[in-house]
Amino acid sequence: MFQKEERRKNKTVEIIFGLVGGLAIFIFGMNMMSECLQKAAGDKMKKILSMLTKNPILGVLAGALTTAVLQSSSATTVMAIGFVSAGLMTLPQAISIILGANIGTTMTAQIIAFKISDYIYVFIFLGFLINFICKSEKVKNIGQTIFAFGLLFLGIETMGSVMKPLASSPVFTDLIAKVAHIPVLGVCVGTLMTLVVQSSSATIAVLQNFASQAGPDGVTSIIGLAGAIPILLGDNIGTTITALLASVGQSKDAKRTAVAHCIFNLSGAFLFIWFVKPYAYLIQAISPKGNEVDVISRQIANAHTGFNLTMTLIWIPLIWLMVKLVMKIVPDQKEKVQVLPSAPKYLDHKLIGQPTAALHLAAKEAVRCSELVETMLQGVRRGNTDPVKVDEITEMARTEHELNTSITDYLSEMYSEGVLTEEQAGQSTGMIYVLCDIDRMAMLCQKIAENVDSHQKKKQKFTKEAIKELNKSVTVILEMYEEAMQAIISGEDIFSEDIQKKKKELLRLDENMRKAHAQRVAKKKCDAKLTVAYNNILHDIDRMGNSCVNLIDTALNQVNFKVFLADEG
Repeated sequence: MFQKEERRKNKTVEIIFGLVGGLAIFIFGMNMMSECLQKAAGDKMKKILSMLTKNPILGVLAGALTTAVLQSSSATTVMAIGFVSAGLMTLPQAISIILGANIGTTMTAQIIAFKISDYIYVFIFLGFLINFICKSEKVKNIGQTIFAFGLLFLGIETMGSVMKPLASSPVFTDLIAKVAHIPVLGVCVGTLMTLVVQSSSATIAVLQNFASQAGPDGVTSIIGLAGAIPILLGDNIGTTITALLASVGQSKDAKRTAVAHCIFNLSGAFLFIWFVKPYAYLIQAISPKGNEVDVISRQIANAHTGFNLTMTLIWIPLIWLMVKLVMKIVPDQKEKVQVLPSAPKYLDHKLIGQPTAALHLAAKEAVRCSELVETMLQGVRRGNTDPVKVDEITEMARTEHELNTSITDYLSEMYSEGVLTEEQAGQSTGMIYVLCDIDRMAMLCQKIAENVDSHQKKKQKFTKEAIKELNKSVTVILEMYEEAMQAIISGEDIFSEDIQKKKKELLRLDENMRKAHAQRVAKKKCDAKLTVAYNNILHDIDRMGNSCVNLIDTALNQVNFKVFLADEG
């Protein structure tokens, strides 16, 4: 008697750990596959999503295609929230993306319905082999995707094998019978499962496997399609928590996008809960025929697809209403948030995991830095005829340096997270090069301003001729800098020859200015003590010219912000 009790306990533990372990393998495989697909796809997903324009049908198609490729509606939803937060997408566009994402996510259940248990280890070995042998990052990502695909089905197979004994347990079958006959209870069970697991694909996979277990008669499903549909509706409700969590602390439109996802699934569950049995009959009629345990997995997948297709068709013409609802739930707040000049205006650390949106924000912040330097150069040029406003220029230099440091730290954090593709890593490295030259320009502007100011206070003023010559040199630098930054931002190298000409002009001006200064000193028109300061200013101007040439060289090396800012609307 004692031995039987011990065996029963061991069997229970084996089932629990088998189910939890299989679920863990499934979720790990699903997440790994999604991440690898995102890396392999690179910016293609951004291009797919950018085809939206103002057409909601294209938005739905883009969302469905993206989710079908990434095998994760959560990834697409979080991506849409990130794009809205970064200003790359409007709220109606994001809502149409989410409608499509709900269709795309049904592909996972459709794939699971295929019986490929005999080929699981083939996928795992093939994926491992490709990842192990190949050196190309994109090919390695494809290998990891195949490997993860095999793991996903290994998890399903593990869960299925440990669930079989449950079908013969009278206690468990009685409990399932109650859930199957009370739809609201089924919705609650599905919601709770997804809230815990944080993956509707995982809970639907569990549902498909469980429903495939035969009841006491050995032919019909232990739960049946009518019992599985309410749990399926609950799974769809539970998955909205991921979108809500992703929107915490982000912009109002990002929160509204997450709320739209909730409204979609909640309204669908409320509508379908009244028609569970008729809907089950409809799905059975259009699905493959055969023993219920053999075909119910496909029926559940079809029910999932049918639910999301129906709700999408209902909501497409009502996107305007969805926008009004979410605007009402998450209203605008009139309180103004004061942002310090040196504080990043665009950077959002919550988007680090979404390199496309994060790099867009980093590029916008870098442009802000470049505009500060342009203002400083204009200030230095004015200072050559008027008293130098050294305090303003010093403050702008401090602001620029702090912003520059914040952007560099932001990009470094993306490197450490390992979210960048090889191409994105190359472009972000180029951005750091650009930031270095921008920072050097700011530092040199400050040095020139302080140099001029210190001698003004000592009453060792430069002559009008010297001021005029310096002003002309700074004007050339300003023109070079504007052209270099325009090339960096636009990705066009039309200014390279012009900048080289201006660099030669700068060298000519430098030589003439040194000679003119020596002549003024000889004629006692200029204080000889200003020679060192004057030469230092000329040296700093020459260094700024070198930085401008560095910037245009960077643009010629195909490093620019166009790839990050192209979709800004």
